[in-house]
Amino acid sequence: MKFPERLKLKRQEAGMTQEQLAKATGMTTRTIQNYEMGARRPKNDDIIEKLASAIGCTYEELMGMGDVYIMDAQEKAGAKAARDMEEIVGEVVGLFAGGSMDEEAMDGVYRALSEAYWNAKDKNKKYTPKKYRKDGENH
Repeated sequence: MKFPERLKLKRQEAGMTQEQLAKATGMTTRTIQNYEMGARRPKNDDIIEKLASAIGCTYEELMGMGDVYIMDAQEKAGAKAARDMEEIVGEVVGLFAGGSMDEEAMDGVYRALSEAYWNAKDKNKKYTPKKYRKDGENH
């Protein structure tokens, strides 16, 4: 189950409407709708904490293991990295569909793939033409 489905489920379990959750967190109803539809994702952990607190669950209950890596990618490098990581997480879930793997082993797989992603991203910086590099990049 992904973040949008977990958010909706936890909100409903708390007996709250989208509008009530929006008011409780200081967000707009449209933002909550976008989160639940998967059209947008929270930009940082503080927003996740606000949502979890308002619906009476923990951060861990609201976020799945894969979602933690997606959020980390978004915070480190923005929406493109989050989309890349979401694709990687989806591939891992598909790879192990039908089988079972304990949480610790699955976390190890996510961690290894995440590390590989960031290493590849760092190596690719070397090949960015100088005119496209941001100030301060010395590759």
